Amino acid sequence: MTVVNPPEDAAPTERPTLVSRAVAGDRDAFAALYDSVHPRLLRYAASLVGRDAEDVTAEAWLHIVRDLHTFEGDDAAFRAWAARILRNRAMDHVRLRARRPVELTDVDDVLDAPDRDDTESTAMTELSTQEAVALISSLPREQAEAVLLRFVLDLDGPRAAEVVGKNAGTIRVATHRGLKRLAQMMERERGASGE
Repeated sequence: MTVVNPPEDAAPTERPTLVSRAVAGDRDAFAALYDSVHPRLLRYAASLVGRDAEDVTAEAWLHIVRDLHTFEGDDAAFRAWAARILRNRAMDHVRLRARRPVELTDVDDVLDAPDRDDTESTAMTELSTQEAVALISSLPREQAEAVLLRFVLDLDGPRAAEVVGKNAGTIRVATHRGLKRLAQMMERERGASGE
């Protein structure tokens, strides 16, 4: 049996990443990418726009899907790109909300809400996550964004800085201050509850 070795100047074959497969049109890869990134984006949106997070996140995904064919980069670059799109949609939403009066919900819409038995287990599993995001959201905005980008979206300092349009040092300081403040808040809560 003869073994043929590739030429020395041949590039090693690389396994396509989830992002590159999604960009190339692989629906299963896009679904897996969405499942991985969506919860992180939703938590980030919740810190930026509160109860309108689902709407803003959905709008961000429309932009992501529309422009996906233009994206180049790895998984971390994709998360940063998606976070930037979400942040832009959130800032647009905040500006629009400031100009538009609040619309009241019809009572019949509230009565048609899903049954408690359908959502109880989901709510219980997400309760601690929601509490953590609420605690992070109580930080000053710059610190909250830095902590969410670094630890929820799992972006490194330079990519997080790119999302908010600041330098990596500013993000590093904001993250440090935010984590320190969170530790102090948690210590106060433990003290107040007598633990």
